[in-house]
Amino acid sequence: MIIHYYFIIYTVNMPHHIIQLSNGIKLIHKEVNSPISHFGILINAGTRDENADKMGLAHFVEHTIFKGTEKRTGMQVIRRLEDVGGDLNASTSKEETYFHTSFLTPDYQRAVELLSDIFFRATFPEKEIEKEKDVVLEEIKYYQDTPAELIFDEFEDVVFAKHPLGRNILGNKKSVKSIHRNDIIEFVKQQYSLQNIVLSSVGNISCEKLTRLCEKYFGAQTIHNEARERVAFCGYVPKNSKIKKNTYQTHAVLGNLAYPFFNEKRTPFMLLTNLLGGQGMNTKLNMAIREKKGLAYSVEANYSPFSDTGLFSIYIGCDNHTLDQCINLTMKELEKLKRQPLGTMQLHYAKKQFLGQVAIANEAKLNEMLAIGRTALFFEEVETLEESIEKIEKISNREIIEVANEIFIPEQFSSLVYYGGKN
Repeated sequence: MIIHYYFIIYTVNMPHHIIQLSNGIKLIHKEVNSPISHFGILINAGTRDENADKMGLAHFVEHTIFKGTEKRTGMQVIRRLEDVGGDLNASTSKEETYFHTSFLTPDYQRAVELLSDIFFRATFPEKEIEKEKDVVLEEIKYYQDTPAELIFDEFEDVVFAKHPLGRNILGNKKSVKSIHRNDIIEFVKQQYSLQNIVLSSVGNISCEKLTRLCEKYFGAQTIHNEARERVAFCGYVPKNSKIKKNTYQTHAVLGNLAYPFFNEKRTPFMLLTNLLGGQGMNTKLNMAIREKKGLAYSVEANYSPFSDTGLFSIYIGCDNHTLDQCINLTMKELEKLKRQPLGTMQLHYAKKQFLGQVAIANEAKLNEMLAIGRTALFFEEVETLEESIEKIEKISNREIIEVANEIFIPEQFSSLVYYGGKN
C-alpha cells in the first residue's frame, strides 16, 4: 500500500503522553475510552532512502516483512490478530514506513508482541520474496491503469527529477525483479534503527501498563546505527510534460515547490491550500471550474510537506477540449489570492471549515494514532487540539497573501498532462 500526504495537520486532544523507553525508543500514547484500540510502529525511512538501482525497495520491505518471523510462519503472522477480529496493515511514503494494528482493547498485549516480533525477527523467506514480486508487479499494473493516481507519482518525478524524492514508491518492473533477500536485509539493517522509530498508540489502556508492555517487547533491543544523511533536494528547474494516454478523460497536475515540514509557514499554507481546493464543495477552484462552468469532474489542490522541501500541486480531470480553459481559470484564482485580501467573514469561515475537517479526521482514531506518531518522529512535542485551534485562529490575511505570493509563481510551475481523447 502506498500513501500520499497532501494537506495534513497533526493535532491531538489531551491527555497524551510521550515516554522514552530504556533503550531510547520514543513511545507516544493517548488514552481513550473505546472498545477499539490502535498501535503502530512508525519508521523514519521511505523511498528516498533507497539506492537508485533498487527503486521500490522500501515498499517491498513493507510487503515481505509479514511473510514470517523466527517463530511464526506468514500465515501465523496474519492469523495472530485476524483470528480475534483485529487488523494488521502497513503503508509506505517517500520518507516513512508504517506498520500498524487495530484490535479489540483486551488484545493490546497480542498486538504489541506481534509488531515486535515482525519488526525485530522477520526472516524474509526467499520463496515468499519471489511470490511477492508478482503481487507488487500487479499493484504497479493497477496504478498504471488508474491515471488519476499514477499522475501524482509521475508529477513528483517531473519536479524532483534525478533526486530520490522523485522515485516511484512502487518502483518499476525491472527494479522490483532485481530485488534480492540481501537487499531487503541490508535496507532494514541500515534504516530500521531504534533512533528512526516511534511507537504510537491510541486506545483504552493506561500509560503505565502500555509502557510496561513496550519495555517488555521493545525495550530490550539495542539496534543503533550511525546517523543517516539524506541528500537534500536542490536545483529545481520547472518542466512541462505532456503524455498521450488511451483514456476518455484528460488528467493534469501543475504546481511548485512549497514549504518543508519544519517551516512555520506550513500552517497558513495548509489553510490556503484547503481554501483553494480542499475537501469542501465550496472551494475556490471547485466553484470557479466545476460549479459555475461545468468544465471538470474533479479539481483539487494538495500540499505535501517533506523534511527538507515541500510540494504544492493542483489536479484537474476534464475533457481534453476544456483543459486550457480550466488552467486559465485556475491561474486567475491563484492571482486573486495573491493580491486580494479575504473578507473578514470569508477568512473566518475558511478557518472554521479547516478546523472542522481536522476535528472530523481525528475522530478516526487510527488516523490520529498515525498522525501523532508521525509528528513524534520529528518533534519533541505534539500539539493539542486547543493549541492547533489557537495557531490557526491567529492566521492573518497578511500571512495568507505572503505564502500565496511565495508559492503561486506561474513561471515556477511545473506541469504534467495526460492527454486523453477516446470517443
